[in-house]
Amino acid sequence: MATLLSVNVSLGGIPKLPVPNCSVTVNGLAGDGRDHDKHVSKDRAISLIDTEILDQLKAEGYEVCPGAVGENFTVEALNVQALEPGNRLSFSGGLVIELVESRRPCFVLDPLGEQLKKDIVGRCGFLAKVIVENSVAPGETITVLNKN
Repeated sequence: MATLLSVNVSLGGIPKLPVPNCSVTVNGLAGDGRDHDKHVSKDRAISLIDTEILDQLKAEGYEVCPGAVGENFTVEALNVQALEPGNRLSFSGGLVIELVESRRPCFVLDPLGEQLKKDIVGRCGFLAKVIVENSVAPGETITVLNKN
């Protein structure tokens, strides 16, 4: 079963740090800042990545953990890269988000290794917009809903 492993925020930049719970609105997570204007959009309110991808990156020599690559949600057993724009994710606490586009790596990842931007292409997670606002916490289960 797909699970929310970690909820991560920062005042801007990386890493984002885990929090025990967080309020989520159409503008994103409470307390989460974004350093660059291109990241500020209701269609880019949340970023998420699979913990299994982070495990792959660790095996490749990168020092990563939940939040290290700037994701808001670190998820487990979801395989987000296999999903498509328009898929909705329903969290057991009531939050619903809709996947908008695959996340593209940028220079913000450079402190983790300049090669990371190339190595993470195609497995950098997804950006999503909020459909139903709610609070969210690690441990919530996630259900994939069909495209509308």
